[in-house]
Amino acid sequence: MRSLRCLRATRRRGLASTPSRQFGVGSSEPWYGSPRPARDVGSSSGSDSSSSSQPLFASGLTPLERVGVAIHSATTALADPTRADAVAALGEVTGHVALQSMHRRMQSDPTGRRILQDRPLVDNASIDIDHLAQTLPPNTFGHQYATFMKGHGFDPDGRAAIRFIADPDLAYIMLRYRQCHDFWHTLTGLPPTVLGELALKWLEVIQTGLPVAALSATVGSLRLSAEERRILNEVYLPWAVRVGQNSEYLLNVYYEEEFEADIEELRARLRIEEVPVV
Repeated sequence: MRSLRCLRATRRRGLASTPSRQFGVGSSEPWYGSPRPARDVGSSSGSDSSSSSQPLFASGLTPLERVGVAIHSATTALADPTRADAVAALGEVTGHVALQSMHRRMQSDPTGRRILQDRPLVDNASIDIDHLAQTLPPNTFGHQYATFMKGHGFDPDGRAAIRFIADPDLAYIMLRYRQCHDFWHTLTGLPPTVLGELALKWLEVIQTGLPVAALSATVGSLRLSAEERRILNEVYLPWAVRVGQNSEYLLNVYYEEEFEADIEELRARLRIEEVPVV
């Protein structure tokens, strides 16, 4: 296990010395936040050819430009919720106030401050999914996370780049929020179904206050059948409210350092109630 910790520490140091890879590149994830299958990922977030055309931090927008992007993205996303680029852009141009609050909560917590300082990335260069699956016991968080990712054909590199947030800290927080999505699936036991994604979005709304999470949760629910809507309202939504209000602040968890933890003990420590079986 010591070698696994050393490997992670070495990779974090390596990432810190290559700032051109801080915020990755690649296509946006689906509107509900699920990572794309590995076969659809295309070029890696760490490829030189991609990162050379992607600035480390997006240029700042004028207020008029911000309004224009927000209106266009919202109109596009409402017309077609599968337009991940529009949803990602909308999240960035409407999330400033929420991101500032998220920054304050992370800065006020020792682990949150370390995360902001280290800026760990959730990608194939920093996390060896196969190694977690093959070397860690089945009851560990790392093994469960690897099983979730491999079982659904998901790839850690499949997250959207940050395009419209100029502040480095807020840009990283938005990226960290996106990249922690699958950690939260693993901890909560939510499946990557439409209902499962909506439940997780409601949990994210309560935890982060991001408008785009609320939009995804609201628009996504319109696509449900009557029975699915009943399950969401009677089971998943009350669960999301309980967990969102009672658990630790989930962005203040250094998940990469918890891979060897027993998942049930980690849930207890974070006060995360596993989702009810429906």
